[in-house]
Amino acid sequence: MRLVTKMSLVAVAVITLAACQKETAQQPVVLDTDAAKQSYSLGVSVGSYLDSTLVEYNNMGLSLDSALILRGVQDSIAKKTALSEEEVQTMMAALEEQFREKQTAIAEAEAAQAVAAGKTYLEENAKKEGVAVTESGLQYEVLQAAEGAKPAATDTVKVHYTGTLVDGTKFDSSHDRGEPAQFPLNRVIPGWTEGVQLMNVGSKYKFTIPAELAYGERDMGVIKPNSVLVFEVELLEIVTAAE
Repeated sequence: MRLVTKMSLVAVAVITLAACQKETAQQPVVLDTDAAKQSYSLGVSVGSYLDSTLVEYNNMGLSLDSALILRGVQDSIAKKTALSEEEVQTMMAALEEQFREKQTAIAEAEAAQAVAAGKTYLEENAKKEGVAVTESGLQYEVLQAAEGAKPAATDTVKVHYTGTLVDGTKFDSSHDRGEPAQFPLNRVIPGWTEGVQLMNVGSKYKFTIPAELAYGERDMGVIKPNSVLVFEVELLEIVTAAE
């Protein structure tokens, strides 16, 4: 059983208990010892976590009867539950399965939406003046031309770059870190490996990278599955050339 499921049930019970004990809850809190402050702080911490967990369940359309949850808590403490332990485990497993199904459905819908949005963005971007498209689908635009050497896939390069999502959200930037990035060109996403090989040292390009040349269906936090990525890259140096 996932901890979040158990904690969510406890959260509803706690909230219901609080509603049933308004007079007690409204009494001034006496925090005159470290133990009292620690106990109160633990309650605040747990309450914050439980609140966010309940929001997660509500957003997925999973609603539970708080009165029955409270009754279940009370009956459990009194050792007189209306369901056997086996029945309780069966019901909890069913709830867990519902949660997973909701998660899967939401993830699939978001993935489909990202694919459609990415396709539209790539189609529109390809029409812009100065944008070229390679056979793989990588799109690039020369922002600043140069006459330096071009790296090979096995070279280590030094670059400055900024990466954004198609909506302009910045997710990474060597400029923000205050120093250029250095890496073997064949150790990064395919769009980078292909794109930077097109560049001369000293040039600056803008790459629009389809999801399949980036992180594909992987969830990278800010970068959601099937995300098209946009990078502005300046090739500063070929640090170690291939033999």
